[in-house]
Amino acid sequence: MKIAIVKETEEKEKRVSASPETVKKLISLGFSVDIEEGAGESSFFSNEDYKNSGANIIADTKTIISNADIVLKVNTVHKDGKGADDIKNYNKGTKVIGFLKPLQNPKQIKDLADNNIDAFSVELIPRISRAQSMDALSSQSNLAGYKAVIDSVSEFSKAIPMMMTAAGTIAPAKILILGAGVAGLQAIATARRLGGIVSAFDVRSAAKEQVESLGAKFIEVVSEDDNETESGYAKEMSDDYKKKQQDLLHETIKSQDIVITTALIPGKEAPELITNSMVQDMKAGSIIVDLAAEAGGNCKLTKLNEIVIKHGVKIIGYADFPSKLSQDASNLYAKNLLNFVQLMVKEKKIEIDWEDEILKKSCVSYDGKVLNI
Repeated sequence: MKIAIVKETEEKEKRVSASPETVKKLISLGFSVDIEEGAGESSFFSNEDYKNSGANIIADTKTIISNADIVLKVNTVHKDGKGADDIKNYNKGTKVIGFLKPLQNPKQIKDLADNNIDAFSVELIPRISRAQSMDALSSQSNLAGYKAVIDSVSEFSKAIPMMMTAAGTIAPAKILILGAGVAGLQAIATARRLGGIVSAFDVRSAAKEQVESLGAKFIEVVSEDDNETESGYAKEMSDDYKKKQQDLLHETIKSQDIVITTALIPGKEAPELITNSMVQDMKAGSIIVDLAAEAGGNCKLTKLNEIVIKHGVKIIGYADFPSKLSQDASNLYAKNLLNFVQLMVKEKKIEIDWEDEILKKSCVSYDGKVLNI
């Protein structure tokens, strides 16, 4: 069995799909591990680190991919890709595992199927207790929530905690987190540690207890609707709910210094939570960090991968927050993939158990057919 770890080519992508630690464990499963030269440099894993873990270092992209049974990726493979992202480098029957964005890019998944590439998308790993160690969305979102707060603080022109000085008292910053999923909860915890006065909003009433347990105030729109999917994600809400939500947020946001938005609905455009008129009513010098920028943004003034200033408010729309913490992000992601790959191996042979819910639901292309999207 041969597994390949390749160098990512997307702009600003610094993560890698295996660490020296997980290479050792992949070898213990029976794999020969090939690493594309320089694949881990942006995560501070050197070629020598990988060699010392038992991997082979291969310089040529096509060679490493064409010899592999499984290719571990961070980002997807497609027709217009470069290097390891180029679909032409892949043989029929090669198994590709990574963030393939199947709901956002169904055409790219069809291209994988048309080329008989067997693909597994980590976004579709079911949220069940047995799959927690494989939940790459959570491991990366956790870091994104932390980094969003750190970046907002670095762009903010005031201090975050209350400070009492001989020259007067500095009031603590007010920080609002919109969306209390994994990223939102980590953002709350980080903002609290920095000394901010933190409040949070989520359409899921079940999030209230988690928010309050972290010491933040929960802002709630009372609704009788069922607002959570079976998978634990937020549902798209009714027009009546959206109107009440917008009014509440508009009033709340006027007093906030920093707002971090994390609201996403899988496979759909990000819901608009912050309107132009809300931004107009925010205090000059306030910060918005939009973690949903890649899906259209929770604030429609957001520009993907840019910082813009509108009505005196700085709006941050970066899509690479986990990549900014590449060493930790890669370590966690590598462990997610290792745990996933273990499901495919029986007695040192690759064997896909289609009765396994995790493998079955995460497979998006197999034997020339598109699945699960």
